[in-house]
Amino acid sequence: MPARKYTEQQRLAFLALIDRGGSVRAAALAAGVSPDRGYRWMKQAGLSTPRSTQRKHTPEDKAEFFRRLAVSGNVSAVARELGFNRVTCYAWAHKAGIFTGAYADAKRQGFLKLRREGMSRRDAAARLGVESHQALDWDKGIRVFSKGRIYPDGRVVLYRPEEVLANVKSPRTAWVQGERIPIARVEQVIDARYLSLLERERLKDLMMMGLSIRKIAATMGRAPSTISREVRRNTVSRSGYLPHTAHRVSVKRRERPRTAKLTVDGPLRDYVAAKLKKRWSPEQIRHRLQRDFPHDPGMRVSCETIYQAIYVHAHGELRRELAVSLRRGRSRRKPHRDPQTRTSRFIDEMTPISQRPADVEGRTIPGHWEGDLIIGAGSGSAVATLVERTTRYVVLGHLPIERTADAVRDSVITALQGMPASLKKTLTWDQGAEMSEHRAFSLATDMAVYFCERASPWQRGTNESPWG
Repeated sequence: MPARKYTEQQRLAFLALIDRGGSVRAAALAAGVSPDRGYRWMKQAGLSTPRSTQRKHTPEDKAEFFRRLAVSGNVSAVARELGFNRVTCYAWAHKAGIFTGAYADAKRQGFLKLRREGMSRRDAAARLGVESHQALDWDKGIRVFSKGRIYPDGRVVLYRPEEVLANVKSPRTAWVQGERIPIARVEQVIDARYLSLLERERLKDLMMMGLSIRKIAATMGRAPSTISREVRRNTVSRSGYLPHTAHRVSVKRRERPRTAKLTVDGPLRDYVAAKLKKRWSPEQIRHRLQRDFPHDPGMRVSCETIYQAIYVHAHGELRRELAVSLRRGRSRRKPHRDPQTRTSRFIDEMTPISQRPADVEGRTIPGHWEGDLIIGAGSGSAVATLVERTTRYVVLGHLPIERTADAVRDSVITALQGMPASLKKTLTWDQGAEMSEHRAFSLATDMAVYFCERASPWQRGTNESPWG
């Protein structure tokens, strides 16, 4: 959809309204332009957005608000009619003891009516099925909301997080054969090797269909022994296999309540700590233990146990000392993600530089470009740079206002517009987010876009060299 065109008269009218002290949004609406366009004109003109000052309301303003509120009963509607701030109007209403909307429900009104007729609070609450503490709050005119209470005199009391948590007797738990285990452990995903709750639910459905163990395993993509073992070990009910119960039982069985090797004092811990201070790697320590203590099974430790001792079991100063002793010097472990499960950087799939035609490397045929985005001081401006690999010819695309992917795409298309088709073959860029519209660029210019490998801008060195 093409961008809407605004006239010079609209721009001048907008700037005139801004000059008189109006807000950007109000001036834009009065000039018949969008607020976004107004902010853009402000930036182009070198004007700063004026800060709004708090409005002072007169007693007449407040009286007019309450007069209209008595008629409509809607605070937001009255605030909109008068042009007042909605939050300010709600504060006036609450301070006056006026609560509208969902709070004024029929049950509360019925309770107050029974109280006016002389019925006791306990009897009125029992007749309407209201909790005693809620009836007491209604009787006193107290409004309760999620974060605190509002009293009739306008006082607002907010609950502190520690007060809320103090009322929680214990964290959520789940029952497993007479025992409780935390819900967080039940919901924790350990590894794809283990059956998940969704897989157990699917297993139950396939069993209800009457399929054999081998057919179930083939359908789920699991080994038959895995399915057979799951049904045999985790069926604890006379009603047969229950997926949620089986999942909780497997989580309970996962426990290994034993003391870690390196958390207790002893020769093994002293040996590992001494080698770490010499900046040995955990793998070196593991192999050296086998050589120094070939007949002592107690002097054995895996690399993972050493890492666990540093990053999980150690605390405070000990953790900092041990972490510094590692060659990397990290105080926490670096997460590793499977490259196959990483999300793509762009919606449209990137074409890696490894698939670029071989003749591009020879620099004998012109028409192959390398691009980059250079940002000015204070991020005030930007320019898209294009360098032709054979001739080193430089083309610039100016970005005076914004450097979004759409703006970069349009700037590069405009910069190459006058070039003949023989000089527009390929474009090589790094993996910057500014080139996420590479698919649209290729359709507009008939140029293939290739991306450098992650953190490898040197693969488009022709573009790097001119700028130092």
